[in-house]
Amino acid sequence: MDLLVRNILIQERQQRFLKENLWTDKFADAWYVSGGIPEPIKVRYRGGHTRDYKKKSYEIVRNGKTVHFNAEYDDPSMMRNALSFRFFEMIGVPSPKTRHCRLNLNGKSQGVYLEIEAVDRYFFRRRNLSVQSLVYATNDDANFRLISPETKKRKRSLFDGYRLMLGGSSDKEQIKQFISSVNTLNSSKLYGYLSDQLDIDNYLRWLAGAVLTGNYDGFNQNYALYRHKIRQKYRIIPWDYEGTWGRDSYGRLCGSSPVPVTGYNLLTKKLLSYAKVRTKYKELVRSILNSVFTVKRLEPVIRHMHAGIAPYIREDRTRRWSSAVFDREPDLMLNYVKERRNIISSELSKL
Repeated sequence: MDLLVRNILIQERQQRFLKENLWTDKFADAWYVSGGIPEPIKVRYRGGHTRDYKKKSYEIVRNGKTVHFNAEYDDPSMMRNALSFRFFEMIGVPSPKTRHCRLNLNGKSQGVYLEIEAVDRYFFRRRNLSVQSLVYATNDDANFRLISPETKKRKRSLFDGYRLMLGGSSDKEQIKQFISSVNTLNSSKLYGYLSDQLDIDNYLRWLAGAVLTGNYDGFNQNYALYRHKIRQKYRIIPWDYEGTWGRDSYGRLCGSSPVPVTGYNLLTKKLLSYAKVRTKYKELVRSILNSVFTVKRLEPVIRHMHAGIAPYIREDRTRRWSSAVFDREPDLMLNYVKERRNIISSELSKL
């Protein structure tokens, strides 16, 4: 099956504008060509350290809707984000839709990209989810603590580490109050507060997904937090899962023990201090180990995804990794699943 082709046209002046604003989030004007018809769009570079790479990742806004085109330059499989989000959906956590495509810029092939659905108001509309507010956790200050991990001092604002995407000033205050309460309420009062303010089942499913896929960077950043408008509870959505399934976010092998079964952040630590929550979490993880996180269930997904992009990856001269490395990735990922199952099963017995 042929990969989709996405075509973007951008004038040299606008390209120069992007290069001059590499580390900002400023947009340039461009056109998206579909069926031979150009439509005006906004485009900008996206990512963290990856903005300095030769092969850029892009964010475009077309008709008010945002789409991300990830180069996945550090991932030799080009599948880790896509597989992770598919896995999260399989365990009941709403996650961005993805599909691989070929990206052309001014008629010149940029190689294979991963097209990722943005987490925005349209994300919730497509899933018939009622949303009051939405924030992105953009750096390690989104650690649910009062102290910044970088400065080791009290944060200037408890909203540090977050970016408000939907909502207003009152929603920012709600999140700051939530973080303050997580840190200051005593144990007996905190459980009732978290039961009222947090969708604990959603959070534990997200935690299980982050733990099983091995996303070291996913606990204090790289997530989206939204407040359900009707239930008035916070829910969490995964984001940026390139460093998973046996490799870190730079593509380096990291083995099958990147994170403990309990994850890393303070909110998780507080939740798992309650016996009833620990019991629920252990039952949930064991259920996922028995049903979804198995070689039998995941191998067809991995093999099919790999086969679908293999011919294009082998022809793609923009990639960092060789075809030989790419060809070995399914076996590496499946070996990770085997080893991770044993590790997590052992840790669960001690939790």
